[in-house]
Amino acid sequence: MSGAPDSPAHDLAAGKPPRWSQRRRILIVLGLNVALIVGLVIAGVLAHSVSVLAAAGDTVADCFALVLGLVAIALRDRDPDHPHAQRPIAVAALVNATLLLAVTVTVTIEAISRLREGSPPVEGLPMVIASLVTMVVMLSGAFVLGRSAAGEDLHMRSVLIDALADAAAAAAITVAGIIILVTNGLYWLDPVLALGVSVVIAIAAVQLIIKAVAALRGKPVDFDDD
Repeated sequence: MSGAPDSPAHDLAAGKPPRWSQRRRILIVLGLNVALIVGLVIAGVLAHSVSVLAAAGDTVADCFALVLGLVAIALRDRDPDHPHAQRPIAVAALVNATLLLAVTVTVTIEAISRLREGSPPVEGLPMVIASLVTMVVMLSGAFVLGRSAAGEDLHMRSVLIDALADAAAAAAITVAGIIILVTNGLYWLDPVLALGVSVVIAIAAVQLIIKAVAALRGKPVDFDDD
């Protein structure tokens, strides 16, 4: 984690050089996420879908983490050669991962509640449309971040993980929505899918928390061990 992540030397070490600076990429992803939130909330309410509303909650948490990341990047870039220049980045990644865990816990509680009480009817069409739009937006965000984001620093890695996890979740929700639409039933797929997605995201969040805590303790972070 030595050197400024926007420096040419770091770009070469990370593989393919990023097209834009970290700040510009984060701003673009933030704009995409903000545009997505309102649509997801409306679609989730209309579809009565806990998985779509979970995606909306996750997107709100993502926006908060992105704003915090912009602050961390600004603090780091004031003096990139300072021994603790990367500390704000690790803090931003830790907050991002903690927010992810909080969202997954909330979704898990709601999904279990629906399974116990009997899953209410879910409208398949708005569920499919919302998830397809979400998948396109998140894949666009991942493309903007670029493959190099995985090895630049903890915050950029966390943002890329968020985008790819959300895209995968949206793809799964699309499949469930199509099944519900075609069968006009199997509503239990919605909370079950929400549980499955929560587990996957929680695992990634815990791994990120471990790395962030290690970085805050001054230990080197290996980006290739997962």
